[in-house]
Parts: sequence; C-alpha cells; structure tokens
Amino acid sequence: MTIHGDHPFLPPESDRSPVRRLRGRLPSPVGLWTTAYDGKRAGLTVSSMLVADGDPGYVIGLLDPDSDLCEMLLKARTAVVSLLGEPHRQLADAFGYVAPAPGGPFRMIDWTETEWGPAPVGVSAWAGCTLVDPDPPEVGWALQVQLEIVHVELAADEIPVIVHRRGRYIVV
Repeated sequence: MTIHGDHPFLPPESDRSPVRRLRGRLPSPVGLWTTAYDGKRAGLTVSSMLVADGDPGYVIGLLDPDSDLCEMLLKARTAVVSLLGEPHRQLADAFGYVAPAPGGPFRMIDWTETEWGPAPVGVSAWAGCTLVDPDPPEVGWALQVQLEIVHVELAADEIPVIVHRRGRYIVV
C-alpha cells in the first residue's frame, strides 16, 4: 500500500476548471440546509450561499438539482438554514456526502423540529425560511434557490464558525 501526498482523484491541473478554482479561493460560510416533507428529512452542506439583508431578508444558495435536499425542498417549500461551527466538522462532511454517517447524518446530533424543518441543536445561528420560487433558475451546475427569512435564532457569539476555502475548513 502506498500513501500519496496528493488527492488520488484530483484531475491534472490543465483539466481543472479555472472558474471553480477561483470560487475555491473565496472563503465561504459552511451552512447546513435541512427540510422535511411527508415524514422524511433531507439536508445538505451548502457553502455557495449568501444572506441579503432587508425587510424581508433572504438566503440565496446554489443547490445541486440532483440532491435529496433540492427535491424535497421544492415539495416542502420550507427550510432551515444553519451556520455550522467548529464542533460540526464531521456533521458538515456527512451532509456533504464526503464522510460516512452510520444510520444517516440526522443521527449524529440532536434536532429541534420547527415549522420550517429540523434545526440542529448547538449551532451558532439558524433561520426558518420559505421558498420564494418553486421553479428556481439554473445557474451553471446548480439551481439558484432563494429563500425568504421568516424567523432567526441566534446563539451566543462564543461559538466559533467555520468557513470553507480550497477544500478545507477554517475557524473564524
């Protein structure tokens, strides 16, 4: 067995998308989007997102159209958007489908059921949101989903949040 210093599935530099490499250099929040519909739950780690202040405020994110979350969100029309912190790295990886989660990622921590979907216990902040457009536009590889913020829960600022940059988590 040989241990490689490079990622074994990383394409050669000449084959990598320069746009993706540009995006990878931007620090992005590590959010967890969750929803529930017809007795089932779905979630996805989302770092391609922003929050627009206003009355009302909005969360705009890019979601994989083939994800379980996207399919369920379009039916449920509600979601919880949470900001993950230092203690949630494994949760972020599990919901990002890059780490195993025996029994599923919803078994990794405790959850509060809300009218917008499941909210993870112990996060620095979460927002209950409603879907603005049931037919979101395609943007590049993703769907551009716009959520109206209906409710916000903020925890103490002592919880360090994580951002994603170039494939790694950074604590801020």
